[in-house]
Amino acid sequence: MKPKYDPAIHGDPPPLTDDMLGRMRPAREVHGEAFMAKVRRGRPKAEATKEPISLRLDAAVVEHLRAKGKGWQTQVNDALASLIAEGRL
Repeated sequence: MKPKYDPAIHGDPPPLTDDMLGRMRPAREVHGEAFMAKVRRGRPKAEATKEPISLRLDAAVVEHLRAKGKGWQTQVNDALASLIAEGRL
């Protein structure tokens, strides 16, 4: 998708003057709280609360797990939860 403003077509934008900078306001002030509420930043909320931890594992174990590709941490979490549910851990 091509940007609306293309410097190749429109040239460089004019430099901001002190007057322009003085008139700038935060988006929250200009658009209101309702507008800003629509902006979601950061990681999406998980379905269940998860706790970040630090865990030391053998290098070969980490290599094997990472080789599973994207989402390997979730797969490890699910495997551990399954072992706990079965009473094996």
